[in-house]
Amino acid sequence: MKQGIHPTYYPDAKVICACGNTWTTGSTQKVIHTDVCFKCHPFYTGEQRIVDTEGRVERFQRKLEARKRYEEEKAAREAERVSPERPVSEFGLGKRAVEALAQAGINTAGDVLQKLELGEQALLDIAGFGRKSLADLKKSMRQFGYTLPEAAEEIKA
Repeated sequence: MKQGIHPTYYPDAKVICACGNTWTTGSTQKVIHTDVCFKCHPFYTGEQRIVDTEGRVERFQRKLEARKRYEEEKAAREAERVSPERPVSEFGLGKRAVEALAQAGINTAGDVLQKLELGEQALLDIAGFGRKSLADLKKSMRQFGYTLPEAAEEIKA
């Protein structure tokens, strides 16, 4: 061994844990401070305690909370998307078809769904509203996520 290149070895180095436990061991440092030891580590004690010195648990909890908020907002957006209060004009129909429905008192998606429960003919009987407009309306409502009544399943577009 070369002389003068090795650190000083202390055979009676003192180890101090954050829980208060102390013991002696051999080391190149006179005093060693540690966060956990065999007296307080959950693996040895069997208790369900989380040892987190770097904030990983809090960071994970924040991510879980953010995910929960995202899911709630997504559900709210989805519920709003299929709202029965959505105006008929948002379904991309022609101006003539929207005006014909408005004159018949059908202004919202809820009104359309009520008419479709009676069958397609209930909408086709409206003056100025034909098969093409009905097919476009049904296609657009499906794209928005609305479930159409079975009575309205005669035309599939």
